[in-house]
Amino acid sequence: MTCLGDAIVAEDVADLLCRTGSMWSQLRGAHIFLTGGTGFFGRWLLESLVTANQRFSLECRITVLTRNIARFSAQARQLSANPALHFIEEDVRSFEFPCGEVTHVIHAATESSTTLNADDPQTMYDVCVEGTRRALALAREKRASHFLLTSSGAVYGRQPPEVTHIPEDFPFSPDQPGLRNAYAEGKRAAEELCLAASRPDAEGGSVNATIARCFAFVGPHLPLDIHFAIGNFIRDALAGGPILIGGDGTPYRSYLYAADLVEWLLVILLNGQAGRPYNVGSEAAVSIRELADRVAAVSAAERPRQGRPDVLVARQPQPGLQAERYVPDCGRARTELGLIPATSLDTAILRTMRFHAGS
Repeated sequence: MTCLGDAIVAEDVADLLCRTGSMWSQLRGAHIFLTGGTGFFGRWLLESLVTANQRFSLECRITVLTRNIARFSAQARQLSANPALHFIEEDVRSFEFPCGEVTHVIHAATESSTTLNADDPQTMYDVCVEGTRRALALAREKRASHFLLTSSGAVYGRQPPEVTHIPEDFPFSPDQPGLRNAYAEGKRAAEELCLAASRPDAEGGSVNATIARCFAFVGPHLPLDIHFAIGNFIRDALAGGPILIGGDGTPYRSYLYAADLVEWLLVILLNGQAGRPYNVGSEAAVSIRELADRVAAVSAAERPRQGRPDVLVARQPQPGLQAERYVPDCGRARTELGLIPATSLDTAILRTMRFHAGS
């Protein structure tokens, strides 16, 4: 990453700390165990945690479970060298527990690859379930005070098109038997493990397990070359266009900015109710076609000499067919935890674009 990319992330983290200053004292002296610490979620959590650690003199330690320390060190040399961080290179399903006390566990390790979901559904399912089982065992043995599972809006199954925003108490859609969508089924099973762990066992012990059902996100560090539509559109715009829509552009999505995501995850970790899932995302629905147009407009304003990229749609919408939706109702997070998005979609697109343009 160049200095420009570093500066954008640093500005976002500084803004995050300004609006959440009172939250960080709850992590004073903590030992956080973070799985998936080198992915999109984990990278943003680490950037924010180490900055808060220094800014507020928290004396916090963070143990990071990753599959590839060398790769992360090459991508984030300064961050990986932070003295508050300790890295463990092991499988999330079988890692050895660290010595000493662990006060907080954030289980963000997952496989979101569509290729793995199709080609090796058993591994996808096992990573979700056995990884959660192992992380909960760590929390139980260490008597951690807080545990967070990053689940997914995929647990709901296909959102009925007449339901504009799906709430946490919406019944899960029945899926076909087997591991057709091992990711969604694995996340459902992982949530069940957390619910069971949050209830007292025979000895009266339990894990304070909270659940974040995460939807769609955008921000620096988001890969531009995989299955995320918004990342693909930003990539196309940076290349001068055209912005390519692989479908008909009618599905609806919503996007929460990465720095806002960190706030939501940590508030749920620290203040969420055990065994109670919270949707995490934006309620501002936008069609994929509208999203491509928004990216094109932001690109044109940011790079006027380049002009506005064209938007090309692979196929035309079918008349009378209701649009697919993947949009959360975040009323529970808003009313119970005071969480609202702090960053508009256009600003999120612009900052992500600037980050990747400078990388």
